[in-house]
Amino acid sequence: MRVGYVLKRYPRYSETFIVTEILAHEASGIEVEIFSLKPPDDAHFQDAIARVKAPVHYLSTEGLKLVDFWEALRTASQALPGIWNALGTARDQDVREVYQAVQLTHIAYQKNIDHIHAHFATSATSVARLSSLFSGVPYSFTAHAKDIFHESVSSKDFQDKLDDAAGIVTVSEYNASYLRENYRIAADNIRCIYNGLEIERFPYSDSSVRPPLVIAVGRLVEKKGFADLIEACGLLDRRGCNFTCQIIGTGELEDYFRATIDSLGLKGKVTMIGAIPQFEVIQRVMRAAVLTAPCIVGTDGNRDGLPTVLIEAMALGTPCISTDVTGIPEVVQDGKTGLTVRQHDPAGLAAAIERLLSDPPLRRELGVRAREMVEEKFNSRNNAESLRSVFLAAAPVKIPVNQEAW
Repeated sequence: MRVGYVLKRYPRYSETFIVTEILAHEASGIEVEIFSLKPPDDAHFQDAIARVKAPVHYLSTEGLKLVDFWEALRTASQALPGIWNALGTARDQDVREVYQAVQLTHIAYQKNIDHIHAHFATSATSVARLSSLFSGVPYSFTAHAKDIFHESVSSKDFQDKLDDAAGIVTVSEYNASYLRENYRIAADNIRCIYNGLEIERFPYSDSSVRPPLVIAVGRLVEKKGFADLIEACGLLDRRGCNFTCQIIGTGELEDYFRATIDSLGLKGKVTMIGAIPQFEVIQRVMRAAVLTAPCIVGTDGNRDGLPTVLIEAMALGTPCISTDVTGIPEVVQDGKTGLTVRQHDPAGLAAAIERLLSDPPLRRELGVRAREMVEEKFNSRNNAESLRSVFLAAAPVKIPVNQEAW
């Protein structure tokens, strides 16, 4: 089976879960072709990307002219004459996405792609859907968080994607329930498949003997809740708590966070690390006594689905503190596999951090249970196999539905 992966940008520093998923497919013998709508714009990349064998096709629209659009159609129609009749399905769609879908359709034909899968129900799925309509090659997509909950999401556009998809995947049971309640979805056409980990790359160790380091990892954006973490660190510092805190990542709020750290007198206590390779993130999380992910629902409705860093920390034995946002309680079960606090509650977050720092046996207990849960539910090989079952159910034979297009 040959699968085309459609992504908005590839590679991306923050999307290690997609790389892990592709690597698991390749290890199983599935051949993957990657289609990126935009070139990468990160200054750093994760080391695992070097292990991906799949070729990358960039479907950029930068500097797109009308003559480019018509030339792409003319070239594609030489192999796929039916594409002219299928163009009616693209009525009212973004012309850039139509152009990218034409390119994707032509390359998918040349590469004998059996199935198309997109990550995030935004532009990547728009292009995958159009290509499927042009060619008859079935598509599926994984919906995550912003593409479901952000105020900019068009319910009609989302419904169209759900209606035409051969398979729908999302990353938490919370998301799956939300989509069933708010959209028309056949009961058997949506699956919760968690983002997986290469478990062997995340060795467990006992957190009870670690120094009082608190760590957080993620983009410096509102929904991560790092403003609450910095305020909680201020409370801990004023109480004389022995700790240091490291925040790993970059983003639009970096200057604001640095200014807040300065204003609270936390220099030397709270350090902004910036972007670093995944192997170094793993090393730092392995040395931490606590990982915090104080996620919130943003003012624009944006929120995390289920942060992969929580699963990574749990695999390493690092006890986690998070909130009850979206699917997080499915993994961070208060008092069992971690601690939960209310969102927007710096005082509660500070109390939870202090509790874990002062109770090494509790850290060990939570870490052991969390590791067991990760091994059971988040093994990338098993989860990628579940995703391949979605692909295979959608494409049991190589002959596309729209034979005329081919």
